[in-house]
Amino acid sequence: MFYRLPEEVSLRVGKLEYMNKSKFSVIKDVIAGSNARIYDHVNLYKCKIGRDTKIDAFVYIEEGVIIGDRVKIRPFTFIPSGVTIEDDVFIGPHVTFTNDKYPKINREWKLLKTTIKQGSSIGAGSVILPVIVGNNSLIGAGSVVTQDIPDNVLALGNPARIIRKITRNNQLQ
Repeated sequence: MFYRLPEEVSLRVGKLEYMNKSKFSVIKDVIAGSNARIYDHVNLYKCKIGRDTKIDAFVYIEEGVIIGDRVKIRPFTFIPSGVTIEDDVFIGPHVTFTNDKYPKINREWKLLKTTIKQGSSIGAGSVILPVIVGNNSLIGAGSVVTQDIPDNVLALGNPARIIRKITRNNQLQ
């Protein structure tokens, strides 16, 4: 079940917990699942946040973004329109997603999609271009992901390259 947040968010709305009522956050037309935790100093616009998800301070999420259940998004993360984050994903601090490979001012552009599949983790300071990161994959800290990443691998670097596979027990091979 999802709860719609009013423009003026109280400290507790249904089972959604907004951690600090503040004039420094903007939360507009957000649908949030039960037990979602949203901390102070965030900008969230017309996005959907799953249940038991944690959004830390200083996170900016644009319109149309879909975030699954049990996701953890650490501080200073930017998520633009076109991004889908599936269930059980970890997004480290200072991660930046993009939705345009060739940004220019005053030109037409096409919104490009990014999907982070279930169980994946994105390390701190990574930049994720419009790609698909496969199920249970791990992106090392500081990586720049320019191509799709398959399921169950560790990828890192600039540009990110596959280093090794991850086994069923989440052990690196």
